[in-house]
Amino acid sequence: MIDFGSEVRTALKKQRKSLRGAAKELHYDVAYLSRVLNGKQAPSSELTQAINEYLGLSLEVEDGGTHDDEMDAWELARRAQVSDVENTTLGRLERAFDDLAMAYPKANPEDLLRQVRKHSAYVGKLLDGRKTLSQHRRLLVVGGWLSLLGATAHIDLMQDDAATALLETAATLAREAGHREIEAWCYETEAWRVLTDGDYAQAVDLSRAAQEVAPADGSAIIQATAQEGRASARLGNGKETYLAVEHVQALAAAIDSPDMPEHHFRYDPGKALSYTATTLAWLGDSAAEPYAREVIKKLSPSDDVSQWPRRVASANIDLALVLLKADRLDEACNSAQRAILSGRVVPSNHWRALEVVKAVEGRQLPESADLREAYQGLKSIEKGKG
Repeated sequence: MIDFGSEVRTALKKQRKSLRGAAKELHYDVAYLSRVLNGKQAPSSELTQAINEYLGLSLEVEDGGTHDDEMDAWELARRAQVSDVENTTLGRLERAFDDLAMAYPKANPEDLLRQVRKHSAYVGKLLDGRKTLSQHRRLLVVGGWLSLLGATAHIDLMQDDAATALLETAATLAREAGHREIEAWCYETEAWRVLTDGDYAQAVDLSRAAQEVAPADGSAIIQATAQEGRASARLGNGKETYLAVEHVQALAAAIDSPDMPEHHFRYDPGKALSYTATTLAWLGDSAAEPYAREVIKKLSPSDDVSQWPRRVASANIDLALVLLKADRLDEACNSAQRAILSGRVVPSNHWRALEVVKAVEGRQLPESADLREAYQGLKSIEKGKG
């Protein structure tokens, strides 16, 4: 008979995974899992299956024909916790979502989606169980946030059908839970999707719809206002663009820095710099330069471009556009190439990089060949992933 605990501990060590991390991923109590791996309690069939899937094993546990009252008691308690959706389980799911939203600025969209799918599936399972009204709402909310984050990742990958489906799911869950912040983010995220498709007028409409729904003290209203400004800039509507920029700066100045500033759905006042840089660059206003440089200065962890968050890559593209307009061609090409080579320009933002490439080619600059080659390399990498 196999030594279940020994096999699992060996696999954890080989895969450099911790017992606590495994318990968190599998949604089991770490003390319970420790007892099983130390031979003090027999593993249930459900735990065995979960560990096999998590570690890629094919373990089986023989039934000795006897009953272990302690094991039965623990298993019954565990099943009660899952079916009744214990608050500790909900807390873990909510923290898992926050961790994923924090990881978003640097995460590979495909990797992020795998985690989102896993946690969303668990939310779906728990929704079928017994729970209080309060617990039901918490599940709807965390399910809505996970669906929204999944939609955002699909937009980054230009997978519109999947993004649309998840946005509709997120909006449905938000309405069921009466959660206007998530609902507003759904409108704002769809505004970004259509903006990347070139439908700037619809992006303005969706951004305004988000602002109508959004709570006055949330983050969505600021993000939606910024989105309206960017779409207005693409339309060349200077007055509306500057009004939106001023409104974003006023809203951002009125809030404190969040405890998780890199959280995608928590507005950090520092983000106003990034949105202002992009908005003014798209409008062709040279005032975008100091904003873009400030973003690069504040958020670049090192000269290693592969360590940049996405906002730094975007700021370099914004800077390149402004420098080209000012005929500072060498600097513009350098900024554009660093952004492209960083690997932080996701597919939904390829068009922004391409604008710079085409502008350099239009000037017939000697750097245009290198820049085009870097851009084609970026495209081929993403194609290989697909």
